[in-house]
Amino acid sequence: MTTRSLKIATAQYDIGYFESYAAYCEKVTGWVNEAREQGAELLVFPEYACMELTSLFAEPLRQNITDQLVAYQGLHDDFYRLYAELAAVHNLYIQPGTFPVADAAGDGYLNRAYLFGPQGEIGYQDKQIMTRFEDEHWQISPGNELKVFDLPFAKVGINICFDSEFPLLARQQAEAGAELILVPSCTDTLAGYHRVQIGCRARALENQCYVVQAATLGEAEWSPAVDENHGAAAVYTPIDRGFPHDGILSIGPIDEPQWVYAELDFDRLTHVRKDGQVLNHRDWDKQKLKAMAE
Repeated sequence: MTTRSLKIATAQYDIGYFESYAAYCEKVTGWVNEAREQGAELLVFPEYACMELTSLFAEPLRQNITDQLVAYQGLHDDFYRLYAELAAVHNLYIQPGTFPVADAAGDGYLNRAYLFGPQGEIGYQDKQIMTRFEDEHWQISPGNELKVFDLPFAKVGINICFDSEFPLLARQQAEAGAELILVPSCTDTLAGYHRVQIGCRARALENQCYVVQAATLGEAEWSPAVDENHGAAAVYTPIDRGFPHDGILSIGPIDEPQWVYAELDFDRLTHVRKDGQVLNHRDWDKQKLKAMAE
């Protein structure tokens, strides 16, 4: 009998400063090599980790967060190619965090999370709900589609940082079959980190699925967008038979750069959704019927 399992690596990723794009590639390649050596098959980087590339811009541009978005478009193809090639070379799946992408109409930007596999791009998820910074200072637009990706080991959804705090987004993905939700996050305070963490843990409980958080760390005074970063990466689970009593499968120490690893067993998820101590995944339908009746 074939089992559906996966070793995942989620990053506590320190924002760095670079003298060249080649130096950035060397750093990312080193992270990927380390995870692959540990047997990881899916790697998750945090939201806006790419903003460390601001260090390549001239000083006036570093402080101009609006013009930075224009400049980043010139880096997009190299960024895309780097992660696509790393996924192909190492025969693994990579969610490289997010990248600000100009929308098709050319009148704004989207916060986009790509997903790459051994054969190239699998797809992307655009952030659905903007933080105040994204909305008021960057004018980042929300995406218009929520997706689920059908991978060999499981169906996978992506909630980008703030999205994880809104239950109906993850629920829509769970109803479309998602058993794993990736949450690349970027939080500048511990309060922000804990908000996202609580959201992730709640989404895992409600939908009886795995939720994986990645986080940016460190200070970058030369980048107003990611000048301060706090958090930890983790893998959260249902709180039920065969899973940790607190729903935390693996978690790293706050603000220490490293990979956090975990073994995911999707057959166990299937079992607990059918015959757990509680049936959160199933009983959402009862809650909806009750709400309609009222």
